[in-house]
Amino acid sequence: MWAVLAVCMALSLAAGMGAEDGCGDPMSHSIPAPQLSAEERLSPHMPEALRCDACHAIAFQLEEQLSRAEAKVGRRVLSESDYVEVLERSCSQGWELYGLQERSGEKRLTGPGLLGQEPMSVAVTGGPWPGRLAKMCHGFVGERGEEQLYSAHRRGPAALRDLLCHGEKGPCARPAGGKAGGPAPPKALQNEL
Repeated sequence: MWAVLAVCMALSLAAGMGAEDGCGDPMSHSIPAPQLSAEERLSPHMPEALRCDACHAIAFQLEEQLSRAEAKVGRRVLSESDYVEVLERSCSQGWELYGLQERSGEKRLTGPGLLGQEPMSVAVTGGPWPGRLAKMCHGFVGERGEEQLYSAHRRGPAALRDLLCHGEKGPCARPAGGKAGGPAPPKALQNEL
């Protein structure tokens, strides 16, 4: 026991922290949840700053569901009625695995198909996020059309993501003269105005 304590203290001192910081009760550290703005808490729509992340989550889920449906029926191409049903079901699915987290001071959506979660962070899931994602997904399907979405899926995951998120009307598209390195200001879908 003394050897473990001595090693812990030596490592803590070498790292420049007190013994209580490096060897203290691990439960003594707290990680705050992201502080939500009024828009993030109350709006029925996806906040502008999160629309690009939301689009990537939606593209990922549509791609996953269409690929599963193709594998399930044992053929490469789905009939129109099949892919229409899959897209509708995909948008109506539970989006409970998605939520909001703060990464390097920036609020981002987290969940399947999005950038990994910070190792020591808190994600706020449930609440308005599943409904917002479902609404945005249905908006994309209505705006782009099932045939165009399925055609993009057939060209590969990047094509579907580009169509939804990075195309001319996509929430991740850069405006003319926009700066590189970050998503463009998202645009509202017609049905969300």
